[in-house]
Amino acid sequence: MVLPIQDMIVWFSHVLWTFLRVGGFLMVVPVFGNQLVPRRVRAALAFTISVAIAPMMPQQLPVLAEIDLAVLLHGALQLFAGISLGFATVMFFQLFVIAGQFVGMQMGLGFAAMVDPGNGVQVTVWSQFFLMLITMLFISMNGHLVLLEVLINGFAVHEFGISMSFQDLAGEIVRFGGWMFVGGALVALPAVVSLLVVNLAFGVMSRAAPQLNVFSLGFPFSLLFGLVVVWLLLAGWLPQFEKLSGELFHIVNTWTT
Repeated sequence: MVLPIQDMIVWFSHVLWTFLRVGGFLMVVPVFGNQLVPRRVRAALAFTISVAIAPMMPQQLPVLAEIDLAVLLHGALQLFAGISLGFATVMFFQLFVIAGQFVGMQMGLGFAAMVDPGNGVQVTVWSQFFLMLITMLFISMNGHLVLLEVLINGFAVHEFGISMSFQDLAGEIVRFGGWMFVGGALVALPAVVSLLVVNLAFGVMSRAAPQLNVFSLGFPFSLLFGLVVVWLLLAGWLPQFEKLSGELFHIVNTWTT
């Protein structure tokens, strides 16, 4: 069997551009891009996905005839497209980490910090709990497969995978960061307001009866009341997750369509 050299060059070019985009995505996306997954495993997974989807790539992708400045620029843009979609997913996960920070600080658990093994930073106990919960929900609902499908379908829309200019994309990422903080505040708002009412009640109590030791009574009561409030909030966790994940998929779809 004789393989034409031109067909091999085209196939290798498609694999290379796909590998750069998928590799950039897997480099930063949660679950696959954290410190617990070795780099060789991520590279092998990106290469396997690239070889599998290379025959489906459109023909308008440039062919790697020779290495010049245009080829290097195209490779950098492919890598940037994958990193952008992965970074959007990171901000979606960090939304719930921020919500856990709000709840933990309001409950008085700011000192009860633990190391996040995925990111290597210290977060509150509730942030780690919310992060594990959102990770299991995201994977169980095949959210990672949906994002990979969006990433691959971007090739059919634009050769760089992003339909807007990179200046507009940078502005969209900045606005998406604001959405992350607003969403985190909204998720934690019921617990924060409830605990604020409890703290206000203890403040009035301390003014009405100064002889009471409010600090020794307030902390265990705030902790116990916070646990009850979070337990009640878990009943509405799935609708919130569906709403926020739907907004995430809508935003990344607008980038690639």
